[in-house]
Amino acid sequence: MINENLKLSGQLNIVLKDKAGNVKETREVKNLVVDTGLAFIASRMTGTSKAVMSHMALGSSTTAAAAGQTDLASVLGSREALDSTTLTGSNKAVAYVSSFEAGDATGAVTEAGIFNASSGGDMLCRTVFSVVNKGADDIMSITWTITLAAS
Repeated sequence: MINENLKLSGQLNIVLKDKAGNVKETREVKNLVVDTGLAFIASRMTGTSKAVMSHMALGSSTTAAAAGQTDLASVLGSREALDSTTLTGSNKAVAYVSSFEAGDATGAVTEAGIFNASSGGDMLCRTVFSVVNKGADDIMSITWTITLAAS
């Protein structure tokens, strides 16, 4: 009998800097790959024409991440286009990077998500974390790595 399990895991590395570039805070946070994200991954394996993941968003809700969610609960500002998407870890992981510049997504940030459109579309994953206060002049950079592993 062959028993193969595929495991998806995700982690965000958050760096908050002031306008002079000084690091104010760093975080590492785990995420949840939601049902629409799992369906997106499966659809890409069949050659679908769905768009690749292209945007990240920040929000201010503390509603727990759940598999059936399709968007952030309370978006701050608008979705940001990803700065880069890179295969890593012997091509078994994808690193999504986005920077929220001064004036973008300002406020008490407590949630984040990755999407394949600037609005609507599919959400790959969502996470909720303790508050990161992003001031109007601050820059928040997120490197979000999704890793696939056979277990």
